[in-house]
Amino acid sequence: MEQQQDLQKRLLLALVLSFMVFVVFDMFMPKTAKPIEQNGTLTTTQEQQTPKIVNSSTPNTTKATIQASSAPVTTVKSLTTVKSDRFIYTIDDLGRIAQVTMLEYKYEYEGKKLELLNSEWVKPLEIRFADVNLNKEALQTPYTSSLKTLDLSSGEKTVVLTQKLSTTTVTKKLTFYTDGHYDINIELSTPEQYFITTGQRPDADHTRYMVVQGSLIKKGSGVVEIIEDGDAEGSISIPNAEFAAAFDRYFSSILYNFEKPLSVSTLTVDEENALVFIQGEQSFALHGYIGPKESDILNSIHPKLTDAIEYGWFTFISKPLFKVLEWFHKILSNWGWAIVAVTLLIKLLLFPLSYKGMLSMQKLKDLAPKMTEIKEKYKKDPQKMNAKMMELYKKHGANPMGGCLPMILQIPIFFALYRVLLNAVELQGAEWMLWITDLSLKDPLFILPLLMGATMWYQQKITPNTMTDPMQQKIFQWLPVVMTVFFVTFPAGLVLYWLVNSLFTIAQQFVINNAYQKQKLANIEKIEK
Repeated sequence: MEQQQDLQKRLLLALVLSFMVFVVFDMFMPKTAKPIEQNGTLTTTQEQQTPKIVNSSTPNTTKATIQASSAPVTTVKSLTTVKSDRFIYTIDDLGRIAQVTMLEYKYEYEGKKLELLNSEWVKPLEIRFADVNLNKEALQTPYTSSLKTLDLSSGEKTVVLTQKLSTTTVTKKLTFYTDGHYDINIELSTPEQYFITTGQRPDADHTRYMVVQGSLIKKGSGVVEIIEDGDAEGSISIPNAEFAAAFDRYFSSILYNFEKPLSVSTLTVDEENALVFIQGEQSFALHGYIGPKESDILNSIHPKLTDAIEYGWFTFISKPLFKVLEWFHKILSNWGWAIVAVTLLIKLLLFPLSYKGMLSMQKLKDLAPKMTEIKEKYKKDPQKMNAKMMELYKKHGANPMGGCLPMILQIPIFFALYRVLLNAVELQGAEWMLWITDLSLKDPLFILPLLMGATMWYQQKITPNTMTDPMQQKIFQWLPVVMTVFFVTFPAGLVLYWLVNSLFTIAQQFVINNAYQKQKLANIEKIEK
């Protein structure tokens, strides 16, 4: 029974400590310096490796094995530029998307337009051949282009890239659209085994938050396979996939085809990261997208592409939560107020359970002297002590486990919403009000974190404290200060959620405290009568 009495406070302590570990853990690696682009020439020192890939493809195709080989250091030049009002694609003379520059102000980083791709990493649309010699030749033979510049201001545009090799000619027909997606048709003059890649993930996240990034494959069964950076081992083969993607916190490079299954393979490259390949055919058509993981954009291209937006372990809860957040945004036209509305909705849904839990804590607080008396009186007879405790709880309608269920339910909901607010690209450049002009960045005046710390302190003050362990009491006394320090550099959207959650909890506690006092008075009057 004594263990049951301590369970609630131990759960609360576990929640707080796990949260601290969850948000403080640093997964960021030093960024590789990007080479400077001069006169349309991109210089890369990456040694192009063509790995061994065994692809269990569809029954009508044979297994293809690409042996390991490498090409010498190459200098690639800008071949074609694709321009829209939102982005610029640079296609190099190896037929790859060498760079994507985001033109919208909200994506700017350190006063410059944001570039999504690391110049030293494998690029989207690179082709690797199974034949070692042909592959080496392909990595050194430039393409020619039918157009130098594509302007999408008047709608989609098409460019044809051609690479003439000794035994075959590769033709890539690319049609680009203003929303960031494109069609790709590949034709080979002779049958050759080859693969095309999404490229390594975008390298556009400059923050220090724990985020999921790596590779993602949507299987024909509907299951999403995620290979996080640093977790890749060997290679996997998925013969019936709908799409494959390489992603970071906000951006993704995707290749997809929802009309015909794709045969996808992965390869482990440097630092145990996964590189995704799709097996091609002599005449091969598929589609691609590279840009922000905005739900509206992906949904307008194809609803299934929204599965490219993931939140790690909590995706199954986070996705519905984001849908609710998105729905409130459409009504309120403000992501900040949408966060407030979602927080209030969650508190209202959990209120019946929270009410019972908080009421139970009030009763336990009042019963604390009697509980101490029973423990002291029967400390040599634990069995009798537990029996007397049960009688006491039953008589006064108290339940030492009453506050546990709301707490347990809030843990996955909190972490799921944490993931949503941390990964939603929609919050970039999104204003709330007054000085909060970007919910994805820290509060420039630190007002929200300070208010959050103050509300946490006040919440503790009015919440019944049933803790008897001095160490636990000290931890919770300092918790508002520690959390404020942690949250100082957190995105304003996350701090706003925590602040609003604390404010609603305070209001909820006042309601419950008032209800409990009225109940006590009613019981006293009943006894006196």
